[in-house]
Amino acid sequence: MTIQVGDKLPETTFKQMTKDGPTNVSVSELTTGKTVVLFSVPGAFTPTCHAKHLPGFVTHADALKAKGVDAIVCTAVNDVFVMDAWGKASNAAAEIGFLADGNADFVRALGLELDATGFGMGVRGKRFALVAKDGVVTALHVENGGEFKASTAENVLAHL
Repeated sequence: MTIQVGDKLPETTFKQMTKDGPTNVSVSELTTGKTVVLFSVPGAFTPTCHAKHLPGFVTHADALKAKGVDAIVCTAVNDVFVMDAWGKASNAAAEIGFLADGNADFVRALGLELDATGFGMGVRGKRFALVAKDGVVTALHVENGGEFKASTAENVLAHL
């Protein structure tokens, strides 16, 4: 079953790189008492993700925060080292949190996994963006197929 607006986010754990190495971040730690924009990409450094999706959220980070967003986070079914490298290579780590969903636990719990085995990528997360207030989904923007419209920073911002 796919998560819907009004549902509480499932309690799963991400990996995040810190100065002391990889650490666990639970969904509740991430969202309790906060408004969070979380966007998911099929893979770090992949063409649309790297050239369009992530840069839009960096560009519009201040505008999102001005609308009451406390944190903007990006997740992908990649390991914590890849996500950390992507944040650094993109010069985006100051504005965006990079969370690894290495085993696809989060996207599976949401019902938003993507079978990318035909591309040699295994199970990934669909491209989507959601807004959660205190862990409850208030907006959900999931892309159809290979589209890149619904989950853009501009669309999220327009619906806040």
